[in-house]
Amino acid sequence: MRLRRPPMNIRRSLISSNVVLALMALRLKLQILACRPISHFYADPLRFIGQHTYLFSLSSTNPSSNSYSSTSFTNQNEGESNCCNIHDSHDGLRKIGSEDYGELSIIGNSNGDSDIHQNFDAHCLDKVETRDDDHDDNIDEIEGENESDDNNGFLVLSSFHGNHKQSQDIGMIEVDECEFRHPLVREVCRLISLRSSWNPKLEGELRHLLRGLKPQQVCAVLHSQADERVALQFFYWADRQWRYRHDIIVYYVMLDILSKAKLYKGAKRVLRLMTRRGIKCSPKAYGYLMVCYSRAGMLRNSMRVLTLMQKAGVEPDLSICNTAIYVLVKGKKLEKALRFLEQMYLMGLKPNVVTYNCLIKGYCDVDRIGDALELIAEMPSKGCSPDKVSYYTVMGFLCREKKIKEVKELMRNMVKNSKLTPDQVTYNTLIHMLVKHGHGDEALGFLREAEEKSFRVDKVGYSAIVDSFCKKGRIDEANELVNDMFSQGCLPDVVTYTAIVDGLCRIGKLDEAKKMLQQMYKQGCKPNTITYTALLNGLCRDGKSLEARDMINTSEEDWWTPNSITYSAVIHGLHRERKLSDACDLVWEMVNKGFFPTSSEINLLIQSLCLEGKTIEAKKFMEECLSKGCAVSVINFTTVIRGFCQIDDLEAALSLLDDMNLVNKHPDAVTYTTVIDALGKKGRMEEATELIMNMLSKGVVPTPVTYRIVIHRYCQIGKVDDLLKLLDMMLARQEFRRAYNLVIEKLCTFGNLEEADKLLGKVLRTASKIDANTCHVLIGSYLNKGISLSAYKVACRMFSRNLIPNLKLCEKVSKRLILEGKLVEADSLMLRFVERGCATPKDEVYFQS
Repeated sequence: MRLRRPPMNIRRSLISSNVVLALMALRLKLQILACRPISHFYADPLRFIGQHTYLFSLSSTNPSSNSYSSTSFTNQNEGESNCCNIHDSHDGLRKIGSEDYGELSIIGNSNGDSDIHQNFDAHCLDKVETRDDDHDDNIDEIEGENESDDNNGFLVLSSFHGNHKQSQDIGMIEVDECEFRHPLVREVCRLISLRSSWNPKLEGELRHLLRGLKPQQVCAVLHSQADERVALQFFYWADRQWRYRHDIIVYYVMLDILSKAKLYKGAKRVLRLMTRRGIKCSPKAYGYLMVCYSRAGMLRNSMRVLTLMQKAGVEPDLSICNTAIYVLVKGKKLEKALRFLEQMYLMGLKPNVVTYNCLIKGYCDVDRIGDALELIAEMPSKGCSPDKVSYYTVMGFLCREKKIKEVKELMRNMVKNSKLTPDQVTYNTLIHMLVKHGHGDEALGFLREAEEKSFRVDKVGYSAIVDSFCKKGRIDEANELVNDMFSQGCLPDVVTYTAIVDGLCRIGKLDEAKKMLQQMYKQGCKPNTITYTALLNGLCRDGKSLEARDMINTSEEDWWTPNSITYSAVIHGLHRERKLSDACDLVWEMVNKGFFPTSSEINLLIQSLCLEGKTIEAKKFMEECLSKGCAVSVINFTTVIRGFCQIDDLEAALSLLDDMNLVNKHPDAVTYTTVIDALGKKGRMEEATELIMNMLSKGVVPTPVTYRIVIHRYCQIGKVDDLLKLLDMMLARQEFRRAYNLVIEKLCTFGNLEEADKLLGKVLRTASKIDANTCHVLIGSYLNKGISLSAYKVACRMFSRNLIPNLKLCEKVSKRLILEGKLVEADSLMLRFVERGCATPKDEVYFQS
């Protein structure tokens, strides 16, 4: 029976009703979702996918109208998509809200891409999280506390079968140099460098460029970032973009970068992200995480990565085993590394030369050269011949110890036993090792030996020896070596000449250094920034900072560009010559050129201005540095505050103290102590007490200097009760053993012996030399005031606490008691020394008489 199609008007009404129902359902769903937190929005992504598909299927009247959403969910069915695809699959869902990623915020727009208003803050890596970080994951077990010993990581070798071949394993990833020069890579790096002033337009450009980058070019962008944390943030940002997916090599490059920067948290998140993207991690990926933990000093967590890898079903291979041995060696766990090697033998994993070289280095690090040499001798019997790196490792240690005879003997054994002939690389390596440890003469000996054997030492080796001689002031020998370079056909380069210029400046021969610059031009070798910096540093050391300043002004004419080190050298020179105005001007020139002075350099000028009484100028200088983005620290503020306190302008000091919080520079204990001391000098103890309470309420821990100043000021005005209350609150924040000792000693200094005697019980709770010294101060104070009986009582209290008073001091007390007719107390005091065996026979005869 053939069904008749309903009339056109009925069909249209049905379609319209379906659309209305779909829109009503969608509106209701959006209202419900808008009332929920963002974390609940992604709590059950699979359920959300089903609802999303159902709602939009109601409004579809033809295949083309649903093509967009079907495309969005194609990869989801393949197990490759994530919640980011869901979020970006339809314009209606973008209006729901945004998801916060610390400093990253995704906000919808109308052109089909999620718009990320982002501030690439390089100091907030811990805030950058992947979308699924809140879910349970085995990777989090690395930093758990259940494992009591990293020996459990050895058990991973039991899963080795020898016949399983890892998929998706990649070798050494190298980015071609041409990729770094690619226009797209340069433009992306430029946009990332503008992260402090990002806006939707710049980000749209970056998103457009991202989709045109090849995997190798993305790797080049990551390698081009000077700060690894910025590279990680770009990696996360790119991963969340629509119509873009990281290639597998990008993950490995990111892990490699993080492993060199000790950023184990970022490496752990990248590894987690790989798992969630369906990428099967190879042992190489886990090896990067191991190295991260190792370089961060977390050896136990590093070895737990092996257990994590075993739980993930990844079979260990030789590379991860070598990484484990390397980690143990770097962590000074040589014995465990040797045990790990034994486990490798038992499981049928045959070590290679890299394995043995790691152990050789471990032996050298703990000064077991004999064992290292024995291991080299045993390697052929174990089916692995040593290479030159094996010998170079031991030679490096011998060079450090200046054992040249042993080095030559090892070279002969290298030829005799391993059939490895010393070549140009061998001699260059030895020369650099010896120069590195300051043995220039021995390096020169090997250079001559290389020349006798017709090996050509390159200019790098010559330059290293020249630099060693110049640093020791042996300029004539350095010049002779340069002449030898010409005779050998090895022309000196800018590094060689720079070493000589620096050496001449070190011994004060500035004119010869200037002539050397002219000679460089004649030889066709253009001086670089380092060369000029060496000369400017010599001029500043010789008291010619203004001349150095003029050379910076004419740098463009001489075709060289000063760097931050150049400016720093001249600023220090101007400071030594007390030319502070010129130094400040040079700082502004430095900032305008894109170089920023360090906090210590800023403090150097601020301190000098304050010492000259120019505190207002110092404050203006600091504020200008702050406005220009320089690294102004709390120390700089404290220096200016101290300057105001020195000229008795406490109102300005207090005002600046309040201003610190406005610029997010929170005062530390030194800052508070400086102002408290200044208020105490002026007798403004109520304000000082209020400032102490403010300091404690903000969690600032008082220092011993803080205690001394507070105790001194309160004892000076005799407010002992207020002091004791304040001390109780301060000691609750930070324990200070000598607090009450200082109170007693200060009270004795100001003559308030009655209060000092009341506090003696707090001091005599523990018997120590510090307490004994405090008691001696009190005894001496009583004697000075002629109160011998009180001094006698203090001495008796010391005996009762097993503290032996000073014998000579007690003799004075005894004599004073005798003069006052108190013979019983005098005899009792001296007999206590005899009873404890602290008196000599001569003293006993004296006591009896």
